[in-house]
Amino acid sequence: MSWLHALIIAIVEGITEFLPISSTGHMIITEKILGLQSDEFVKLFIINIQLGAILSVVVLYRKRFFKSIKFYYVLFVAFLPAAVFGLLLADYIDMLLESVVTVAISLIFGGIFLLFADKLFAKTDKNQTVGYKKAFFIGLFQVLAMIPGVSRSAATIIGGMAQKLTRKTAAEFSFFLAVPTMLAATLYKLYKNHEALNSENIDILFFGNLVAFIVALLSIKIFIDFLTKYGFKLFGYYRIIVGTIILILLASGVSLEIS
Repeated sequence: MSWLHALIIAIVEGITEFLPISSTGHMIITEKILGLQSDEFVKLFIINIQLGAILSVVVLYRKRFFKSIKFYYVLFVAFLPAAVFGLLLADYIDMLLESVVTVAISLIFGGIFLLFADKLFAKTDKNQTVGYKKAFFIGLFQVLAMIPGVSRSAATIIGGMAQKLTRKTAAEFSFFLAVPTMLAATLYKLYKNHEALNSENIDILFFGNLVAFIVALLSIKIFIDFLTKYGFKLFGYYRIIVGTIILILLASGVSLEIS
């Protein structure tokens, strides 16, 4: 992986991490377009730089993020389902990270669902507090995002809306939940694949995290404002179009590589 590859993938991550279009799926597609071999470092890079983007949440929401101890207990309850299933399915998830077909199919089906999400979960409660029960339910939705292309952001926001949270409240809790989730995923990936790091690529990994962090800082507010005003439908159409194009290209024997 070159510095240019790292820059491009990190920009894609920073833009897409908080959008309901699957950041991992878009990075896998970008990886294939760039002609990168999916070796252990590339897999590590794709997982790890998501933490760089997620840390932008801590900076932007620092007053709320360090407000109370109960806040962390609630996050822990929401994090548990992904922690359990992530450990159980780690090898299977690794295998899926190489599949563009899986990403394309997930994009399409997820896009179809998003077309109807705003109407399905239109009702909201006056009480917008996320307690332990709501947190655990949202955490169960997050498990779906282990499939590349599903979108962690979309799954957890929909999970929150299913608990009658507003789109904004659900999106913000989704951002908060991403912090322990991606921290755990990054540490676990580093533990399992630390041998993939060396004196040359560790600088590239740090660079990717920094770029993803900066780009994510700029994209969070734009997404929150857009989602609050317009909902999911545009993202649904985008997912369907991109997923369909990928499947057509693959079925036609067209290589996605441009390098």
